[in-house]
Amino acid sequence: MPLIAAVAGALLAARLGFWQLDRAAQKVALQTALESRSRLPALDAVALARTPAAAEPQHYRPAVVSGRWIAERTLFLDNRQMDGKVGFFVVTPLQIEGTSEAVLVERGWVGRNFTDRTALPPIVTPAGNVTVAGRVAPPPSRLFEFAGAASGPIRQNLDIPAYARETSLTLLPLSILQLDTPAASSGAGAGADGLARHWPAPAGDVQKHYGYAVQWFAIAVGIAFLYVWHRFIRPSARRR
Repeated sequence: MPLIAAVAGALLAARLGFWQLDRAAQKVALQTALESRSRLPALDAVALARTPAAAEPQHYRPAVVSGRWIAERTLFLDNRQMDGKVGFFVVTPLQIEGTSEAVLVERGWVGRNFTDRTALPPIVTPAGNVTVAGRVAPPPSRLFEFAGAASGPIRQNLDIPAYARETSLTLLPLSILQLDTPAASSGAGAGADGLARHWPAPAGDVQKHYGYAVQWFAIAVGIAFLYVWHRFIRPSARRR
């Protein structure tokens, strides 16, 4: 029984170490794709994908889209971090100029009111036509949430097809991550809307995964060493 427990524990720890290495490799590959695609020409509204299958190859490419903010449909995604602080990611649909379609724009991060958790932070959403520059992105990452949490302007997660049905908007199957550039936003200017856009790089925390991998491998070696010590070395030393 001790042998089985030691082997199982060591194998599990080693498996978790390799899993962390795999996570690190995925993030490095993601960062490589971002850097490669970021050098491609910017997509306009006409070129943006209309199907999920066509959207994936466009992720991380530059995009410049003009239209009108649908401010009343702005969502505040809760428990999102930027620069080590917890707050909201602000997502607003942009009605694409000259069409009935809209695209979700991840506009930036804003702090929240921890005294009144139902209070919406003040942000500036200019009226009229605006031009948004950024990069094509997958839908915002999902966090754990309890059933029934997806309602109202403050939400934990956002599912694009479900939100399209809820709002009757024709939404593209992607989002645009707004960037602070000279053309990032006409009408409000970079940062004038009260939002921070220090978006982290996908591989920015890759060292964390390497560190976790080393810890798991050390645990696997430790389990094996303790078993050998108590099973063979210590009894042999006592017999001398």
